[in-house]
Amino acid sequence: MKASRISLMILSLAAAPAFAGDVDLSLTNDSVKGQVNFFNTNNDVQLGAGYTYHEGGRDIFNADFHAQGRTAIGNLPTTAGIGMRGIFWDQNRADGGALGLGGFATVNIPNVPGLSFTGGLHYAPSILSFGDSDDMTSLELRGSYRVIRNAELFAGYRYLNTDIENSSRDVNLDEGVMAGMKIFF
Repeated sequence: MKASRISLMILSLAAAPAFAGDVDLSLTNDSVKGQVNFFNTNNDVQLGAGYTYHEGGRDIFNADFHAQGRTAIGNLPTTAGIGMRGIFWDQNRADGGALGLGGFATVNIPNVPGLSFTGGLHYAPSILSFGDSDDMTSLELRGSYRVIRNAELFAGYRYLNTDIENSSRDVNLDEGVMAGMKIFF
């Protein structure tokens, strides 16, 4: 089963140039995530889909939809998006999901060409959660450096947490320091 998940991820990444704006692959100590974004930063919308395999048999899927545009924070060129991220997770004894509202921003540093910082936050209250999830928080922070015109390396932190319905406990579905690469098409 694990081999088929990895094979599916590799096949998806290999087919990505035919229909994607960019693909990124990231690792934490306990998980691997592949993300495909269908449009580049010049488009007015962004659609994306991702899959995370977390050690211990947890599968996490996401689908993203954001309105995006260029702006500035101070004098720093910024690409920002506002929208939603649908997340579905499944493991042996529980599953659930949510539709989180939020957004992202990527700030470019003009004095250091290629350097950027990205932050994204999505939150789903219980009314937008289903299955065993009572609410959900998704946070990702990263610093990136574009090493060549169509590829960058990044490092950062990923946090995905849900409260369990009818329980006083919460679960970190995925959390940790991450490193990865993004390829632009």
